[in-house]
Amino acid sequence: MTVTELELRETLAAVLNRPTREIAGDANLVLLGISSLEIMRLVSRWRRQKLPVSFEALVTEPTLDQWLAHLNAAA
Repeated sequence: MTVTELELRETLAAVLNRPTREIAGDANLVLLGISSLEIMRLVSRWRRQKLPVSFEALVTEPTLDQWLAHLNAAA
């Protein structure tokens, strides 16, 4: 299962309570307000969908572009 940029952007917009257009591909998601708890919840959700994502990878490079690359590499 691959994740599209639009799907990820919509997921993050819901978590961050921001319009999708405000989430630039290279913006630091932590600075936009995502917490480690929210990241863990997303990891759990994606793992239930059979995506073997790494919490550490998401925390290390917290941008939409990097997350998209990681999610699709994991798929």
